[in-house]
Amino acid sequence: MKVGITVNGTETTADVEPRLLLAHYLRDVIGLKATNVGCDTTSCGACTVLVDGESVKSCTVLAVQADGQSVTTMEGLSPNSTKLHPVAAAFRAEHGLQCGFCTPGMVMATVGLLKENPKPTEREVREGLEGNLCRCTGYHNIVRAVLAASGQDPDAGQTTTVEADADRSPGGGVESAPGFSTGSGA
Repeated sequence: MKVGITVNGTETTADVEPRLLLAHYLRDVIGLKATNVGCDTTSCGACTVLVDGESVKSCTVLAVQADGQSVTTMEGLSPNSTKLHPVAAAFRAEHGLQCGFCTPGMVMATVGLLKENPKPTEREVREGLEGNLCRCTGYHNIVRAVLAASGQDPDAGQTTTVEADADRSPGGGVESAPGFSTGSGA
C-alpha cells in the first residue's frame, strides 16, 4: 500500500506492507532512529511520537493508519542539531536520563502531557507518564525534568519519591515501575 505521512514537517511517501507498524516505518523506511522499539506491545513507551499533536505509541499504529497525518519524532522537536527543545533541555539539566533508551519516548510523552496540562502536579506527571517505562533512573529525575519543563521549580513542595510512592502501593511499600518507584529495575 502507498502511504503519505508528513514526518517532522517533511512529506514522506512509500509503498509499505499493510501490517507495517508506524515505529518501523519511522526507523526502517525513512531512517529516523530516535523512535526506539522496546516491546512492540505498547508496554514500554520507548516508541512514543506525536501524531497530529497527540502522544501515541507508534508500535500500536500501523503506517497505513497514519496515512495523511502529521507525525513528530524526537528529531523533529528541535529547529537544528545544536539547540535542544525545552523539554529535552530540562531532561538534560535535571539528569532525567541514564542509558538514554527510553528518553525519546519520555520526552515525546512529556511534550504531549504538557500540551494537555501545562502546569501538572507531581502526581499528574507520574500518572501522565505511567505508560512509559525506564529501567535505569527510578523516575525521580524524570519527574523533576517534567516539572522543570513546565516552568515549575522541581524542588517546590516536593515530597521524597519514597514517601509519595509508599502512599500508593499496597502495604505501604515502594511499588514497581508503572507507579514510578524509586527502584532501578522495572
